[in-house]
Amino acid sequence: MPLTEYISALSDNPYFGAGFGLFGVGAGAALLRKGFQSSLILFRRHYMITLEVPCRDKSYQWLLQWMTAKGAKQTQHLSVETSFEQKDSGLIKTKYDFIPNIGTHFFRYGRTWIKVERTREQHTLDLHMGTPWETVQLTAFGKDKHMFFSILEEARQLALDQHEGKTIMYNALGSEWRPLGHPRRKRPISSVILDTGKSEKILKDCQEFISNPSWYINRGIPYRRGYLLYGPPGCGKSSYITALAGELGFSICILNLSERSLSDDRLNHLLSVAPQQSIILLEDIDAAFVSREDTTQQKAAYEGLNRITFSGLLNCLDGVASTEARIVFMTTNYIKRLDPALIRPGRVDMQEYIGWCSQSQIEQMYLRFYDEEDAARHAKLFAEKATQLNPNISPAQVQGYFMLHKHSSFKDVIDNCESLCQSRKI
Repeated sequence: MPLTEYISALSDNPYFGAGFGLFGVGAGAALLRKGFQSSLILFRRHYMITLEVPCRDKSYQWLLQWMTAKGAKQTQHLSVETSFEQKDSGLIKTKYDFIPNIGTHFFRYGRTWIKVERTREQHTLDLHMGTPWETVQLTAFGKDKHMFFSILEEARQLALDQHEGKTIMYNALGSEWRPLGHPRRKRPISSVILDTGKSEKILKDCQEFISNPSWYINRGIPYRRGYLLYGPPGCGKSSYITALAGELGFSICILNLSERSLSDDRLNHLLSVAPQQSIILLEDIDAAFVSREDTTQQKAAYEGLNRITFSGLLNCLDGVASTEARIVFMTTNYIKRLDPALIRPGRVDMQEYIGWCSQSQIEQMYLRFYDEEDAARHAKLFAEKATQLNPNISPAQVQGYFMLHKHSSFKDVIDNCESLCQSRKI
């Protein structure tokens, strides 16, 4: 029967005319639609892979930087991030990074096309960062999850390459560590001149600690190390820690114990989530707490300065809940103000006095500033005269004096030595 005759006969059928035929067609279309949707879900489940990266994850910024370097060339919908970079010449260069904007983008990775959806929830905030909640979702054909691993590893390596040769400073903001300013160029440890053998002693101890975690584990000793550098101001304590971090390839987490919003719980949390391969720096530890052996009048002067308790700090440094694989450096100008419990072994494993310049220190600093004929003899003469005039000279004073006379002759440097020794009384 021809199709036209069949349709004509069907239209004359009373059941079809009553609507059952139309109902059947509608039901069939709905069934086909449902089958198509189910097939699509099964296809996505078994033949597509998806990776979602929320903004709270550490790899989120790495992935955005990778998209900037690899994928921004393949999309026309961009947002800009402006940064400033200091060149070796001292000039500041403005840098513009184009990041794929909020929306859907398609990138090619090897032979695979990847759909990238960057979404932002305007009505949902990340409470820790105070910014709208964002996610990046990657979707691709196939079952090989190793591709996403390769992308994340490339993004991580790209971030490391950008920070190579630099030291990252972190500051505590809320319950998270946030980078403080731009990464700083690593300072050579040889540029911080301490008294003979002290720099090498601390560096060797840190390297031995980092390279021997199994030694601590096998003996049941907590894998953490504490250092205390004490001495007069301007003698190089903070400078040495910065140079040491660069030598070890570590970042520095600066923790201000006098911050009013810092509590025992938050302090413990910050120490437990500190970035890997970082030095936790507690500067001027004497200003945060008063010794329990001090008088009532001395203790009254410190009341209300912060919310953390002394016992809370001790427990964070060497308590049941304290974290491992950690290096803590403390500095103070007045070691006698510190409570003995704070600097006992286990909390402070090495104490080192960083004091006034010795004659050998001044000689080494002179040789770093002046490259002249017979510099060694001049350095010795200058160091002898400076230490005779005033034995309590800080490296900061010597450095400032040399910078003031960086183009002067040796005779002028020697003749004006009295101004160095009398410029500052400590």
